[in-house]
Amino acid sequence: MKNNDNVKSIFDKQTKTWFEVTPEQYQEFDRWRTRTRKRMQNHGRCTCPRSKWWLCDGMCDDCEFKAAGDILSLDKPVANEDGDETTLADTLVDPSPLIEDVICDKAELDQLFERLNEIMPEAAEIGRLRLKKLTDEAIAEIIGIKRTTFRSRLDKAAEKLAKEFPDRLK
Repeated sequence: MKNNDNVKSIFDKQTKTWFEVTPEQYQEFDRWRTRTRKRMQNHGRCTCPRSKWWLCDGMCDDCEFKAAGDILSLDKPVANEDGDETTLADTLVDPSPLIEDVICDKAELDQLFERLNEIMPEAAEIGRLRLKKLTDEAIAEIIGIKRTTFRSRLDKAAEKLAKEFPDRLK
């Protein structure tokens, strides 16, 4: 395939064919693949010999000259200063709570709801009505008491629970 000033060619490794493109298209492609190749070479992931650069299409994952480079695996053992080996996966912190903490929190929450039910039996119904975004006046009317009595009972229940569960209710 001849290259003149108005036509350039790019080799496609998959189809093993040459494609004619404009000089502008070729220049844009060449900048991209050179930038990609250099970045991969800097990280040790590309070992293309200079004599094969014309073959480079920037698709390093499919290239025969691909290398592992500086990519680390979480399962690959790494030695520390003392010579002890550990994996990077061993050093990761699991953000999920411990099952013991979840069980303890659930037990405390059950105690809290049980005590709230003793102090104010209508508390569960009030909670359901609050989830429906009803006002205090509407909730008091549904329960069958005055709004001021309703607010007073809520405040007293909250005060008692705050005293009994000081670490949980702040």
